[in-house]
Amino acid sequence: MAKVLIVDDEPSIRRTLREILEFEKYEVDEACDGLECLVKLKRDQYDVVVMDIKMPKMDGMDALERLQLLVPDTPVVMISGHANIDTAVDAVKRGAFDFISKPPDLNRMLITLRNAMDKSSLIVEAKVLRKKVSRTKTQEIIGESSAIHKVKEDIEKVGPTDARVLVTGPNGSGKELVARWIHTKSHRNQAPIVEVNCAAIPSELIESELFGHEKGSFTGAHKNRTGKFEQANGGSIFLDEIGDMSLKAQAKVLRALQESRITRVGGDKEIKVDVRVIAATNKDLRREISEGRFREDLYHRLAVIIIDVPPLNDRREDIPLLVEHFINTICNEYGIAQKKITKEAVIALQNVNWTGNIRELRNVVERLIILSGEEIRDEDVFNYVLPSSGGNNQQKKNNKFKEIFEQFNNVDELEQYLKKEFANFKDN
Repeated sequence: MAKVLIVDDEPSIRRTLREILEFEKYEVDEACDGLECLVKLKRDQYDVVVMDIKMPKMDGMDALERLQLLVPDTPVVMISGHANIDTAVDAVKRGAFDFISKPPDLNRMLITLRNAMDKSSLIVEAKVLRKKVSRTKTQEIIGESSAIHKVKEDIEKVGPTDARVLVTGPNGSGKELVARWIHTKSHRNQAPIVEVNCAAIPSELIESELFGHEKGSFTGAHKNRTGKFEQANGGSIFLDEIGDMSLKAQAKVLRALQESRITRVGGDKEIKVDVRVIAATNKDLRREISEGRFREDLYHRLAVIIIDVPPLNDRREDIPLLVEHFINTICNEYGIAQKKITKEAVIALQNVNWTGNIRELRNVVERLIILSGEEIRDEDVFNYVLPSSGGNNQQKKNNKFKEIFEQFNNVDELEQYLKKEFANFKDN
């Protein structure tokens, strides 16, 4: 059942709209002004918000601006009995789905709500489809720096072979993307590449995850399970963060590489597997070997070819291309118009210390797309990436508002904060 929030200071309007919408099988909630609307949105999610313009405490236009920050995908239908065409145009420019004059024509109201919900559903569906497409298509390796050219050249050389590859580099630098491209360039690319994050699996479960288990082999083993090596048969297996694998599991992997055979946990039957192994780590495996945490014989089995992925701080000249790519990708995922970014903003991003590498840069670009205005500017970078660097006061307050809004659990405290913050917002 679709859920609608009616925001109006006139009880008679709220009551009338509630009766009509509930008759049409909508679930309806009410708020008497913009502040209460924001409090309701803290508690719950709505498919559509129907909101008056002229209200005490916080009027509809100011609430609409905040809604665009907090719930940008929720359509808002504005209603007013004191408006003209300029007001309607202004409301739509600020992000309203539609504008309806009071007293509302009920047929038009119902049609508008259906259209708003259709749009909301299409946005959600488009996001899901884009994510599915992005998962099935190997993303391009972005960059023209000499370090990235070297990585691409190595992939072209090693991809068509069956040589095992060890991909090294810091967290977030794109090691998994390199692994996928090695698989894509190989003759195995019609078979799957199965990815295993060795750091995310408890040591007592890693053997079962990799090699499978037989029913009854341990408590909770209610049926036979196929392991990742079997799932990757004919294709590739990507052992991410292999430096975190236990020594016991390393011994089993070594045997699988030596003999191309595995044995399920609790089983005695050997299963032949034809798998190309690509491993990755952010650790210095030579040091791990010297300190007894990694098997030297396994290292030599894995490191036939070593591809080192550089940290983003060592390839800052690639940041403009990466930013442009992420803006296009994220705007498509959200179903919004492509945003522009100024040259000054790109330069500011190039001066950031990227300890989280490509993954951190993508998250920052997504943040800038959501929180910036029509164009991403250098003050947005100062506000949302480098908060100590000053910048546009209004954008800083909006960012602070969003952050604090997420922190409140007590509704009364939230309302008190909103009243105080809104007074400051109006004064500036």
